[in-house]
This record gives sequence, C-alpha cells and structure tokens, in this order.
Amino acid sequence: MAVVVACHFVASFAALGLPPFFPDLLPALGDPTARWAGVLYVVPTVCVAVSAPLWGRVADRFGRKRLLLRAQLGLALSFWLASQATTLEQFAAVLVLQGLLGGTFSASHAYLASSLRGAQLAGALTAMQLSARAALVAAPVTVGLLSTWVGPQALYGRLAVLPLLAALLVAGLPEPHTSGPGRQRDRDEEGELLPAAPLYALEAALVFATVVSFPYFLVLVRENVPDAGDAAGGLLFALPHLVYLVAAGPALAALRRHPARAPGALAGGFAAVAAGLAVHAVPAGLAGLVAGRLMLGAGLTAGLVALSLHTAAVAAGRRPGALFGTLELFSKGGAVLAGVAASLLAPRAGAAVPFLLGAAVALAVVLALGVRARPLPLARSDRSAP
Repeated sequence: MAVVVACHFVASFAALGLPPFFPDLLPALGDPTARWAGVLYVVPTVCVAVSAPLWGRVADRFGRKRLLLRAQLGLALSFWLASQATTLEQFAAVLVLQGLLGGTFSASHAYLASSLRGAQLAGALTAMQLSARAALVAAPVTVGLLSTWVGPQALYGRLAVLPLLAALLVAGLPEPHTSGPGRQRDRDEEGELLPAAPLYALEAALVFATVVSFPYFLVLVRENVPDAGDAAGGLLFALPHLVYLVAAGPALAALRRHPARAPGALAGGFAAVAAGLAVHAVPAGLAGLVAGRLMLGAGLTAGLVALSLHTAAVAAGRRPGALFGTLELFSKGGAVLAGVAASLLAPRAGAAVPFLLGAAVALAVVLALGVRARPLPLARSDRSAP
C-alpha cells in the first residue's frame, strides 16, 4: 500500500502542479491572452472520465499491475510530449493523450482492491485521498518556486521523470491474484452484493459540491478581503485540504472503532460542507472565510472517510477494475460539471453563487440520506482485518 500511495503522489505532482500556470505557458504557443486556459484545464479530466471504465475492465482481464504500470508510463510520455509542443493545437492534443493514457487514481484503487478488503481497503482508500490532497497542496507551491528558474512548459519535460520513477517502483510490485475462487468466497461470506449506484451518486455529489467552489475562490477572497495577497489566498485555498491531512487518520480510526456511526458521519460531512460553503457566500471578512474553510475541511474529512468505508463494502465480491473505473467516471464527471457550472454562473451572478450552488447540492444529499428507509451499509465488519 505504501508503494502504491507514494507512486500516486509522485505521478500526481506534475499533473496537479502545472495546470495553474497555463496562463503563463499558453502565450508562447499562440494564445497571447490565455483565453483557452480554462478549457484546457479540464481536458485531461474529461478524457480520464471517458476512458476510466474501459481501462478498468481491461485491468480486470489482463492484470491490475500491468494497467497501473501503463498509467504511469502514459503520464511520463504525455508530460514529455507537452514539453515539445510548439502550437496550441499540439498542446491540446497532448492533454487529451494525458487523460486517455493516465488514470493513475483508479488504476491504483483497482490494484489495492485486488489484495485488500474491508477495513484494510478503507484505510488504503483514505491513504490515497491523503496522497491526492498532499499533492494538491504541495505541487502548485513547488512548481511556482521552480518556475523562477525553468519555464512551465520546460518543467513538463523535467517532471516526466517523476512518473517514470513511479513506474520503476510499480514494476517491482507483485501481480495480485485474487480472482476466481477467492472472489467467490468474498461473495459467499458477505452475502449479496451491495448496490453500487448510491456510491456513484454520493461520489459525484461530494465532488461537485466542493469543486464548484474552486475556480472563483480567489475572486471571492479579493472581494471580501481586498488587502489579502495571493499568498494569503493560496493558503486559504489549501486550508480544507490541510484539515483533511491532519484529521483523516484519527477520523478513520474512530469509525473503525465505532462502525455503526459511519452513516451519521457521512450525513454530517455533507451537512458541514453545505454550512461551510454557505458561510463563504456571506461577506464576513477574513474571519468568516477562515471559518468557512475549516468547516469545509471538516466536512471533506468526514465525507471522504465515510465514503472510503462505503466503497470498501461495495467492493466486496466485485471486479475492482470495473468498479473503480466507473467510480472515476462519476467523480471526474462531477468535477467537470462543477467547473462548467461555476464558469456559467460566476461571471453573470457573482463569485458567491457557485458556493451557494454547492451548498444546495450538499444539503440535498443530507435530506436524501435522512429519508432513506435504511442506512447505507457503511459498517460491514471485516473478519480478515487485524
């Protein structure tokens, strides 16, 4: 698990760190005002969403290690090609290739789910989220420092070394062998398969509710706290992810000790997300923004950790490639819809409106969870867990 999580962090570093610098990169490729930056930002995400279910099924057939290795090598190739692009069209084509050949997140999940289950799998999924949040916090800052010596496009070529290094580490991992009889035993022990549709809907809703607040957050900061500089805005942006980095481990340990509380933690997480986003929309200065970011971080932590337990329960008896490929489709689809909604609403109605939309979606999930005839099955015991 440690190797897979570390490899995902290494591969995510360039993928997450360089897109914020598209406005600096695109003028040299023929887009002097960087008007295509927003579209290009979501191109890899769209392509990952489209290709993830297919790659997941291929992984189930030909091996999860091979497909994880393919994802790392695909990122390395696309990063190097990005450094060689000379026109906007070439760069856009490379971003399409990055999305189609990448997908390290779902590939890593499928590999881990082939060997782990129950509480152990939930812990691995939480660690993967830790990796993603750590890269989201560290990558833009580090790339910003490196860009003072090397241009953003040239950095693509330099950072292609990172997924290559990850590929070398993945090559030393074993190919998990848990298909066939082993998977049948899982199904016999756990009973009927849990429905996957609620998991997909919850994943898409949580991603949409949070990501819709990302594109215009710095605009909202400048409106509410005019004296705040870019450094303060960046720290505020990172604050919910920092809360997750600190609190996810204790939250998972608490839910492992009291698994019956997991459904309540999920509903509480969505409620905290709704409240935190609503606070953002109230012009309450720096203190209000800090309070909103902390509430959003608490909601993210509770929601993501509870979803990890839910995902581990749903994964029992299923082909992991197909499950996590489809889950990636809904996750990335939620992110794309959130970006489109924010781009349509904020310029017309104000930077606070996407936050209110995200709060409304999260609140709707809380209400939906409250009227279910039975709680979501997040608390399955795991007889193989230590």
